Amino acid sequence: MSTTTEHTINDLEKGTGGVQSDVVVDLSRVGTVVLTPELFEKLYLTPQTPVKGQLRNTFGNPTPLAVIGFVLSLTPLSCSLLGWMDSDGTGAAFLGVFVFVGGLLMILGGFMEFFIGNTYPFVVFCSMGSFFLALAATNIPSFGVMAAFTTPDMPGPQNPAFYNTFAFFIVFVGFMDFIYLIASIRTNICLLGILLFTVIGLELLAAAYWNIGAGNMEMALKFQHGAGGCTFVVCIFAWYLFLVLVLASVDFPISLPVGDLSTVVKGGSEKKKREA
Repeated sequence: MSTTTEHTINDLEKGTGGVQSDVVVDLSRVGTVVLTPELFEKLYLTPQTPVKGQLRNTFGNPTPLAVIGFVLSLTPLSCSLLGWMDSDGTGAAFLGVFVFVGGLLMILGGFMEFFIGNTYPFVVFCSMGSFFLALAATNIPSFGVMAAFTTPDMPGPQNPAFYNTFAFFIVFVGFMDFIYLIASIRTNICLLGILLFTVIGLELLAAAYWNIGAGNMEMALKFQHGAGGCTFVVCIFAWYLFLVLVLASVDFPISLPVGDLSTVVKGGSEKKKREA
């Protein structure tokens, strides 16, 4: 290993100095790969920051795992919200998918991001994975959510009070994603597009729930279809991002762009370093 490479890795282990311009990573299958800031951001969906240890060199990239959990859960839900093939827009048919695909894979991928020092994807993946688990739990009888809204005259899934109440959760998940959207300005255009249309889709879904609660079913259906359209756009971005990540994981000769923003929107620490 060259002296320059040793110094680079030592700086990262100590967590000192600015963000390095490139990091040399030994991959057993493809040899030595230089992770530029652009490639690092593409692989991990977060700007490159110095961390201690060599876990990024030891373990695989967990980002594709979380992304596929997200898109495999959201794509069929989007088709359902759009009402394709006379499907039910409630998503009740996807309870198992939400638990064992969306929830499990996103939270697992998120914690793996945590252990290699990637805070932003860790928080995003775990919180969105918990969102899928919450959607599933709401419709699983043993959790008693629907039973709490069941009356002698009306079952829980038809009670307007349920939709009027649960819509608040959807609204604030959208607000959470709006915060992620602001931070994504430092990542790439692909992730920014995913979060932008996710925020819009969630707010439209909340509007659909409130219209169901008000008994305005025609308007509720329009908002539901709008939400489905937005989340379907999210899925297009997410499937493309998954393709990019999988191809990059095998050092595929064709590198697809994601619209890197990490070198366009400079970080605060980099600005301070330049001013010093």
